[in-house]
Amino acid sequence: MRRILHCHSTFDAGGKEARAVRLMNAFGDQFDHVILTATPGALGARTLIDPGVRADFPTDAPSLIGKPGPRRYHRLADYMRGFDLILTYNWGAMDAVMAHRVFDNLPPLIHHEDGFNADEAVRLKTRRNFFRRLALPTARALVVPSQTLEAVARGVWHITPVRIANGIDVAAYARPTVAIPGLARLPGEIVVGTLAGLRPVKNLLRLVRAAATIPNVRLVIVGEGPERAAILAEAARTGMADRLVLPGFMPRPHDYIGHFDLFALSSDSEQFPISLIEAMAAGLPCLATDVGDVATIVATANRHFVMPAEDRAFAAGLAALCGDAAIRRLLGEANRAKALAEYDERIMIGRYRMLYEAAFRDS
Repeated sequence: MRRILHCHSTFDAGGKEARAVRLMNAFGDQFDHVILTATPGALGARTLIDPGVRADFPTDAPSLIGKPGPRRYHRLADYMRGFDLILTYNWGAMDAVMAHRVFDNLPPLIHHEDGFNADEAVRLKTRRNFFRRLALPTARALVVPSQTLEAVARGVWHITPVRIANGIDVAAYARPTVAIPGLARLPGEIVVGTLAGLRPVKNLLRLVRAAATIPNVRLVIVGEGPERAAILAEAARTGMADRLVLPGFMPRPHDYIGHFDLFALSSDSEQFPISLIEAMAAGLPCLATDVGDVATIVATANRHFVMPAEDRAFAAGLAALCGDAAIRRLLGEANRAKALAEYDERIMIGRYRMLYEAAFRDS
């Protein structure tokens, strides 16, 4: 049985983790998977793995965090030799990529980059760019989901990536089947919702402030993370604490995202957000900040509501969408049609399968 080592920056249930698990589930019992995370205890996506998939989360593996150095890289390299393929994800796993660069006779490695945290949302860090350029040459491939990241890889990291757009099971989003805890819609209310890790880069405080200006909006933020207390405090400060629903992390978005009337993405940095195409698959109009590939992801008619990443424009866009039910219906229909035509997961899974199988053959 072939063994795959996954080195993640975090394994909380975010977009890249959801995609990684979807691929694991699609491959079924073909492989044995071992998952390491650079953020100890961040294992929220573990519950999404199908019972028939063999996946281990060892506690005695070398750490993905720590001071760079030959001894630490040697330990990582020795551990990698027990696998047939190494998959690394984002900056938090870059030390594993460097260990692969430094030592010979290791299994093929494929690195995945999905975007940046708050510390690189505005400007990439020079030292990290240099480190990536130094570490990536021995990778079998660098995979990115967006045109924006493809340009960064070529122009800044000096490597030609493989671009594979994120995909989902679009048909599964036809109608909601599971209630959202705490959501009780009142007559005349508009439910604005989002799915996000509660982290600063998602700028959910911007969304809270925008929603607070519209009296008939009920805001639902599905997710968990360190910003939860700050979100609650901002809701209290802006007078909408009784209109905010924070149900925590909920798996299987296709079961409940259709309860929203519109989807809002308030991030300061994204590339190809899976939550956005999930909302489109559910037939939702989308308000989003103009980050990454967002403007090209949504239907053409919806691009008018891709706003600059600043509070005033975002709030104005939300008010306009909330005030026009006909526009919401039109944009929702256009978004679902585009999701069906372009973002079906079968294309994504097929391309990843070909890439991984080619790496196995070359090992």
